[in-house]
Amino acid sequence: MAKESMKARERKREKMVAKYAEKRAALKEAGDWEALQKLPKNSSAVRMHNRCKLTGRPKGYMRQFGISRVKFREMASAGLIPGIKKASW
Repeated sequence: MAKESMKARERKREKMVAKYAEKRAALKEAGDWEALQKLPKNSSAVRMHNRCKLTGRPKGYMRQFGISRVKFREMASAGLIPGIKKASW
C-alpha cells in the first residue's frame, strides 16, 4: 500500500493539472514560453504518476484496467475479472 501522503500529493497534482489545463494550452498556442515557465511545475500533466486505484501502488500499473499487476493477478485468480483465464503463472 502506498503512503497516504503520496496519494494525497497525487490528488493535489490532479487538481492543479485540471485547473491550469486551459491556460497552459493557450500559452502553448501563442508560443509564450516565458509565461508558461512561470506557471507551477506541478500544473504540467507530465508530472502525473499512474497509481493502482485499489492499493495506490505506483509500479506495475496496467492502464487497460487501472490497477497494478499484483492486484490484477489476485482478482483474476479469484475470478473477479471476466474473460481472463489463469494460464501458467
